[in-house]
Amino acid sequence: MHKTVLAAAAALAVSAVPSLAAGKEPLNDRAANQIRTQFSRLMDLANRHDFKGLHAMFWQSPSALLVAKSAIPAEGNWAGFWGNEAIDRKLHDIGTSGPVVLEPDYTKLKVVGLTHDVAESYAPMNITVSYAGQDGTPRPFLMIIDWIHVGKDWKVASEIILPVPPAPAAKG
Repeated sequence: MHKTVLAAAAALAVSAVPSLAAGKEPLNDRAANQIRTQFSRLMDLANRHDFKGLHAMFWQSPSALLVAKSAIPAEGNWAGFWGNEAIDRKLHDIGTSGPVVLEPDYTKLKVVGLTHDVAESYAPMNITVSYAGQDGTPRPFLMIIDWIHVGKDWKVASEIILPVPPAPAAKG
């Protein structure tokens, strides 16, 4: 019976969001294009080290999140930085540590709607940075951003920067 109740609850939850239940993309083309434009703007601001502009791109909330390389061993190698003050400080620390260049592969930029006012973008990129022991050599990363529609703008709710590990050595 417990499984039946859970299955019924799940079916009800999916049916409550008609576009998801029908498999229809909840984000229209205009909104997806706005997010692509915002993504390009975010990359431009990061490459110019425009900290004020970057601050404005983020959702102003204690729930805003940046996942990035940490310089503090107690935080671990990579960590989550929650809230705008922590995000601003982390972006400033990274941006003032030396050259930072983000080179996204725009041909692989993907934007999907989760709801009509929440979306996610994914883009592989090379990042050159010499922050927290990184040697300034361009390396592959994945950038995953959750966007939230606030007023007339799309804001970064979370930005997750993941390093791509090197391919395993071939055996033999």
